[in-house]
Amino acid sequence: MSKVSIVVPFYNCPYIDEALDSLMNQTYKNIEIIVVNDGSTKHSDKITPYLDKIIYIEKGNGGTASALNMGIKNATGDYFCWLSSDDIFYPEKTEVQLDFMNKNKALFSYTSYYCINENGKIITPILGIHLPNKFELIKTMSKGNIINGCTVMINRKIFNQIGVFDETLPYTHDYDLWLRIVQKFDIQFLSQPLLLYRVHSQMGSTKHAGSIKKETSLVVNRHKANMRQLMLRHFRKQ
Repeated sequence: MSKVSIVVPFYNCPYIDEALDSLMNQTYKNIEIIVVNDGSTKHSDKITPYLDKIIYIEKGNGGTASALNMGIKNATGDYFCWLSSDDIFYPEKTEVQLDFMNKNKALFSYTSYYCINENGKIITPILGIHLPNKFELIKTMSKGNIINGCTVMINRKIFNQIGVFDETLPYTHDYDLWLRIVQKFDIQFLSQPLLLYRVHSQMGSTKHAGSIKKETSLVVNRHKANMRQLMLRHFRKQ
């Protein structure tokens, strides 16, 4: 029975207890929950009731990528998932996605999701982009990130070949990793929404929109030559 490691980076987030409640309620029980406190100065007390049920790591502030990498380093599971401290997993998230991974012999998958507001109310239709083939996926991903990081499940073998998150990228470490992965592995999409993604005024993607745009261009350019070659290779196969 495969073990799934779920890493939760935490920094001053008032919603951390809701995130952890969603992990306590997972229908798949062979999981380990690793909370990495990235130098928080607020809301750490909300983690206290869960300490006997989680692996809790404190470190100096270094950003989300460094917290994720710390979690991966301490993980003992066969699979990795990431839950932001302001988001919520559906109870069946781990079970359904792991079953999907096994049936499709997948090493990487991502799913659909809903957006919720500060009060937890769903505010969007189902979100999630499914591309019909590898060529279309490569073409789309070479322009920007379409994968919500908290929907992914990754076989830990991938990290052995690709490496982990680039800690020099404060905002686009996930996009950079997906581009490295797509060059060597297939990416599978599960259309069932299994995540509630919280949209609120303090979220990083809102506060740092300008910086994210610049950093996205940097990542696109970093991988441009390899992605172009990959696109050409798959175009010829069509």
